[in-house]
Amino acid sequence: MAAPNSENELKTEVPSSHEAEQPQIQAIRMPSMEEIRAQEVWNNCAVRSVSSGVMGGGLGFMMGMFLGALDNPIMQDQMSGKQQLLYNLKQMGSRSWSSAKTFAVMGVVFSAVECVVEKARAKHDTTNTVVAGCVTGGTMSAKGIYFLLLFLLLLVMVSMILVRSFLM
Repeated sequence: MAAPNSENELKTEVPSSHEAEQPQIQAIRMPSMEEIRAQEVWNNCAVRSVSSGVMGGGLGFMMGMFLGALDNPIMQDQMSGKQQLLYNLKQMGSRSWSSAKTFAVMGVVFSAVECVVEKARAKHDTTNTVVAGCVTGGTMSAKGIYFLLLFLLLLVMVSMILVRSFLM
């Protein structure tokens, strides 16, 4: 085996550390028409809201099943195994349905309000999330006539925030 005689042979055998650190530059790829259409569909507030409602309902269903399984009957000592099983299944069913409805409503309201506020303000920042959270919390806690009053109050709040953001 012969040792390299010249400097050129050493350079071809071992790449320098400077050449190894160079990142590979890739060309920018323009999105296809299908990708653009898919993005436009997802930017639709109704599509976003419905998908959030479905995902929220699924999460609520799973949480209700878990929490319903943890519920113990009051008179557990006096119930047979079959009665306890039926009780737990009924609790799981009722809890999962209730949680699914609640989480679905939360998902729809939050996503719809955030999307509408974002499009109205033409900004993507935390103010949209805060407004959506306030409206969602108010909607979830309101009952009957209080719901209408709270909705009107939140509408005034949202309009004030929008006016303030457009004036600044």
